[in-house]
Amino acid sequence: MITTRLLLKHVILGIILLSGIASFSQAIKVERILVENRQNPLGIDLVKPKFTWILASDKFNVNQSAYQIQVSNSEDFKNPIWDSGKQQSDQSVHVTYAGPDLKSLTYYYWRVKVWDQNNSASKWSVIGKWQMALLDTSDWQVKWITANPESTTAKQSPILRTEFRISKEIKTATASITARGLYEAQLNGEKIGDAYFTPGWTSYNKRLQYQTYDVSKQLKQGLNTIGAQLGEGWYSSPLAWNDNIYGDKSALLLQVNVVYADGTSEVFGTDENWKSSSGSIQYSEVYNGEFQDSRLNKENWSQSGNNEGIWLPVNVEDFGFDNLIATYNEPIREHESFKPIEVIKTPEGDTVLDFGQNLVGFVRVRASGKPGDTIKLDHAEILTRENNFYTDNLRAAKQQNTYVLNGSKNQVFEPTFSWQGFRYVRLHGFNGEINPDDFTAIALYSDMSKTGSFSTSNALLNQLQHNIEWGQKGNFLDVPTDCPQRDERLGWTGDAQVFASTAAFNMQVDNFFTKWMKDVAADQLDNGSVPYVIPQVLRDGDSGSAGWADVATIVPWELYTHYGDRDILLDQYESMKAWVAYMQSQSTNYLWNKGNHFGDWLFYRPDDDTDGRAAITDKYLIAQCFFAHSTQLLANTAQVLGNNKDYQKYTTLLKNIKEAFLKEYVTPSGRLVSGSQTAYVLALNFDMLPIELRSQAADRLASNIRGYNYHLTTGFLGTPYLCKVLTRFGYHDLAYTLLMQKSYPSWLYPVTVGATTIWERWDGRKPDGTFQTPTMNSFNHYAYGAIGDWMYTELAGIQTEITTDGVGYKKISIRPHFENKYSSEDVKNQNQGEPLTEVNASLETYYGAVESSWAIEQGQTVLKVAIPVNTTADVFLPEADSGKITVNGKALNSFRAIIFRSSSEDETQISLGSGLYTFTFNKS
Repeated sequence: MITTRLLLKHVILGIILLSGIASFSQAIKVERILVENRQNPLGIDLVKPKFTWILASDKFNVNQSAYQIQVSNSEDFKNPIWDSGKQQSDQSVHVTYAGPDLKSLTYYYWRVKVWDQNNSASKWSVIGKWQMALLDTSDWQVKWITANPESTTAKQSPILRTEFRISKEIKTATASITARGLYEAQLNGEKIGDAYFTPGWTSYNKRLQYQTYDVSKQLKQGLNTIGAQLGEGWYSSPLAWNDNIYGDKSALLLQVNVVYADGTSEVFGTDENWKSSSGSIQYSEVYNGEFQDSRLNKENWSQSGNNEGIWLPVNVEDFGFDNLIATYNEPIREHESFKPIEVIKTPEGDTVLDFGQNLVGFVRVRASGKPGDTIKLDHAEILTRENNFYTDNLRAAKQQNTYVLNGSKNQVFEPTFSWQGFRYVRLHGFNGEINPDDFTAIALYSDMSKTGSFSTSNALLNQLQHNIEWGQKGNFLDVPTDCPQRDERLGWTGDAQVFASTAAFNMQVDNFFTKWMKDVAADQLDNGSVPYVIPQVLRDGDSGSAGWADVATIVPWELYTHYGDRDILLDQYESMKAWVAYMQSQSTNYLWNKGNHFGDWLFYRPDDDTDGRAAITDKYLIAQCFFAHSTQLLANTAQVLGNNKDYQKYTTLLKNIKEAFLKEYVTPSGRLVSGSQTAYVLALNFDMLPIELRSQAADRLASNIRGYNYHLTTGFLGTPYLCKVLTRFGYHDLAYTLLMQKSYPSWLYPVTVGATTIWERWDGRKPDGTFQTPTMNSFNHYAYGAIGDWMYTELAGIQTEITTDGVGYKKISIRPHFENKYSSEDVKNQNQGEPLTEVNASLETYYGAVESSWAIEQGQTVLKVAIPVNTTADVFLPEADSGKITVNGKALNSFRAIIFRSSSEDETQISLGSGLYTFTFNKS
């Protein structure tokens, strides 16, 4: 059975009482509507899209009892193509379209109304819309084209264009565009869309995305010019120390479907009539940066009548359309901008700009000079202890943008097809005094909406949360990369799976991860093994590492629990099964003790550890734990999908895996053969030990931590679960001590020395100011930021119920830890800190905002809770005297909106529905 982390012995009674608490009519309205988790999306190729609506009410305990959806070809809804009728259901998230077949490139309009539990109806929602994509390969009526080889050199970014005439009034015009490589398309002198690095990165040979744009307002009657510039991007830049992973020839596919006001239509797009030339971009690469010579720029090349330079006929290619897919995730867009906070003259004589934040994007620079003057911008994350520019950790990546001036005043430069990870920029070729206003750092990342906020009374902890968020921003560029600066920047699966839950608290990542997980399945080997990185660009045998390949099961399950969409499980089910089958095939008597594994990557390695406390964890012990965990998740998934046969199969397999673990890695007294923190953390978190052995194992874990003077020693695989396990087994004070530890190794050590993102290593910069091994020392690596999950779920106490009808925050638990104290007075004095007196957290779910904010003043605790419409929640108040609790200024016993309450010596449990609540109480 799927287990729950909530105490629910009274929840059934609470739900029964829910519908009868209010006899008066309750207002309910539809506040926001989504199609496939987006507002008014273009280019949907799912033939049965899903609808979600967020409800609002100023009343307590409001629930939806029924809904009605209408879908129409027009905004007047006179003749809906589908009317669901009044459906008696409380479902308001991921409701599947069930009307007639949808048609390519057609716009559809929709609206929804709902009824509350008293059968009072809302008004119709605002009208939403979406546009379908090209649903069949036959819808593509254009041709793949490449630049004439005589018009560009091998590394130049080619420009391709054509002209066409519009003679009628336009009703709608849709551009569908993709490339082998990267493209930036223009129409009549203006960029099409606002995305960067399109079409994104996928397993190109199997799945190549195209984007859909509404270009109705950019087209005009008369002569139009459309075109695109191409870059190598992930497609043909050297990646992962290999050249031309997918191909060495950039290509363009562009189609414009125009529907005229008179009902006729016409198609324009890439064919043999297009021309190609070269422009200012002499090369652009993922790792090395971009070189632009503005003297070679063809001004207004995408405007009609411009024939500057040599334009030669393009080549037509037969690359086919079978691997083309619509874009599902959010594009990369511009976000925050930063001005330099300081201009530094280093001891080595360099002029360096400090932007104050380690970020991913580029610097937009304004410059003037003579024709041929060259300026260069080098990018780095950190300065040495002597305050010099440091690039050793970039390895072979140059991260350099070069611009040649044409003599015009105030030229503005920025890369088109490259990006950098940096905080500091070294300047070359700038004459005279540097004006900071001439430089702006632009942050780029996938345009996921912000969903979570977390802050406390402790400034260092707030900076840690900031660093977690910026580690995510910098590494969520279409795929979840490990790092954004050195010659790597790959979709490492282990990093992604350990951080997935934290990522879902910070941002809306379901579309982002759903797209990437499809590439996990696409690149999965025939034997079920999962590559180390996705998309796969390493060697054929680089796959199957425990904790990395388990991304196949862990991420789908995390997405399901956070967002409540069972389709992610359904879509990934075969991939999940294949991975578990691979592990089983590699095991002997259910013991998986072979293969190459990264183990607990980058764990703490003390300089002198000769007394038997070594932090090294047996890699095969780790593998067995993840073998069990993935099997458990697969059994859970089978149960959710109603596959009882598979559920029984994997439940039996799980039992055998755990028995093999006990025989191989556990002594009769319950001691693990590896005594590390990670060994005990994984064994406890994945329930590898019988119940009677768990308490003493937790004691051993706590003892180990104390033996390291209240420091962690865990690496990538142990760290995400460390504080969770400690809190679960009664050592929350020890978990809090680890979180607040300032000395190395700890989460706050990098914060104390000025970090603005999460580091790859606990000691990327050592306490003496020197650096760790430069070949593996990123200062923007999000894996250790996985502590954010514990901060939301335990410090703030925001959790979702892990049951089939509770996931996605349909049923909520608010269970904060108000008591956060140090395990040792020595540690408290060493940290010179006080326990938290305030935590503020909120999470935007598909039901609305969940909030849990608490503060302690003079022994009194105030907890503010927001529960969305159409959900229920259990609130747990530890050590609270139920007779002295007030809710919104009234005694708990007299507050009518409370559904149910129970009290014991340890805590008071309160069950309630939607609304805003303020609980005030003293410890009993």
